[in-house]
Amino acid sequence: MDPPAAAIRELDVDSALARQRAGIPLVDVREPGEWALGSPTDAWRIPLDQAAEAVAARVPALDSEILLICASGIRSRRAAEALAARGYRRLASVTGGFTQWRARGLPFESPSALEPAARERYSRHLLLPNVGEAGQLRLANSRVLLIGAGGLGSPSALYLAAAGVGTLRIADDDRVDLSNLQRQVLHDTPRVGWPKVRSAEQTLRALNPLVRIEAREERAGPDNIARLLEGVDVVLDGADNFATRYLLNAACVESGTPLVYGAVQRFEGQVSVFWPAQPGGAGPCYRCLFPEPPAPGDAPNCAEAGVLGVMPGLIGMMQATEVIKLLLGIGEPLVGRVLCVDALGARYRELALARDPDCPGCGPERRPVVIDGALCSASP
Repeated sequence: MDPPAAAIRELDVDSALARQRAGIPLVDVREPGEWALGSPTDAWRIPLDQAAEAVAARVPALDSEILLICASGIRSRRAAEALAARGYRRLASVTGGFTQWRARGLPFESPSALEPAARERYSRHLLLPNVGEAGQLRLANSRVLLIGAGGLGSPSALYLAAAGVGTLRIADDDRVDLSNLQRQVLHDTPRVGWPKVRSAEQTLRALNPLVRIEAREERAGPDNIARLLEGVDVVLDGADNFATRYLLNAACVESGTPLVYGAVQRFEGQVSVFWPAQPGGAGPCYRCLFPEPPAPGDAPNCAEAGVLGVMPGLIGMMQATEVIKLLLGIGEPLVGRVLCVDALGARYRELALARDPDCPGCGPERRPVVIDGALCSASP
């Protein structure tokens, strides 16, 4: 028999916090690997499959008020339904879950030590003096936005997930095509026709269930770019068009978020980090390198010019390396430097890139870019 709908309320995160502070128990029904990313302060941490029985043991009175939270609000609703079936009448599922809780800046706590399974998984990281347990916990509490689940996004996402970056938010509105599989290693033949973000989510969850994947089946644009950047520490540019690159640059300059850039064509590639807000010294932005987009036809994309399948893998892994360095605060990020790769000659070349004081993207008189009649601005 279905539980009565009136027994379960939907509660926003601010209201949930107020009720928790009034003494109402808040139960986090996510899995232990997700708790490693943080959990609301003083929440009871009970996995979904144990929640109904454990809560009933702790709170036997059926008229007790109980709040339930998960990552987004789906599993907490299921936990509430299980408790309603036991006769509990004052239940609330927190809308938006811990994702919204953290985005709103509400109090949460992170573990001070890795769980045994995480210690084993990341054991080689723990041996590194510049990472160790503190660094691994820092990765677990980090959030990265990947624009694109294609050639560059595929290797980047795989290695960031394997490294234990806590949350990967992946935005792409494309679907898997057979021609993608020569280089886009997140996907496989049975998934041709799938949304790329769904294919990526399945691959990455199988690789590392301790990492949270936020799959956003949408193309970055002025109307959603601020939402996509909300709460992220680093942005990885895996875009395949100039309009998105200029949009990303504008949004990252405005928010102060470091942007890890990568590009490939035929047998060559480039990597850099654009971060004008870098502490201790302002770095350049994308428009310090490319003030204006090229004329139509001057820079053909991979579909027009072709690309060696391994090139996105090479450049994407370099981008992932830069992201990890930025999250851990180690090494020398490619700020103010552009690394150019020539695969045919097996040569690497580094170009110095100073910030342009009159840059139209990060200078005092900024101006947006218009491509094909569309405004590439961080504001809709």
